[in-house]
Amino acid sequence: MHHHGYLWAGPKERFDQEALRRPPHPEPPPVGSRPELIQRYREVAAEFPAGDLPPLETAYWLVKPPSLVRGTWGEAKEAASWLGERLAAYAPRFASAGERDVTRLARLVDAAAGQLHSGTDVSYGFYLERPTFLSLAVVTCSPNRAGPGLGCPVA
Repeated sequence: MHHHGYLWAGPKERFDQEALRRPPHPEPPPVGSRPELIQRYREVAAEFPAGDLPPLETAYWLVKPPSLVRGTWGEAKEAASWLGERLAAYAPRFASAGERDVTRLARLVDAAAGQLHSGTDVSYGFYLERPTFLSLAVVTCSPNRAGPGLGCPVA
């Protein structure tokens, strides 16, 4: 078992495009469907596996391009440390003063280490200066509990 780290920061309105953040339905729209439905399906089918938007389900980071992996660790503590470093780097930009609290951030890192050690993915999201959103995730790989059939993106 190992862990991959992911980071995305971008416009909140892009993050809010939920259709692009979920995998396409396994079956395309039936023949005769409205053209806009067919076009939307094609857009999602092309964008989801190749795009950098954080998936709604954390495990689906594993189907994204390997270039989006920001780090790989064999130990949960190392992965949680990376997460802590990212939190510290972005904390001054958090929209909420309460989210910047050092003690709170340390608790998040400790909780992440425990979750990752047990094989559970970790995903955190924060509003930054308007209108930006930060998504941080560490995904357990080989196998992933939530998506055991998802392969490892890094060979």
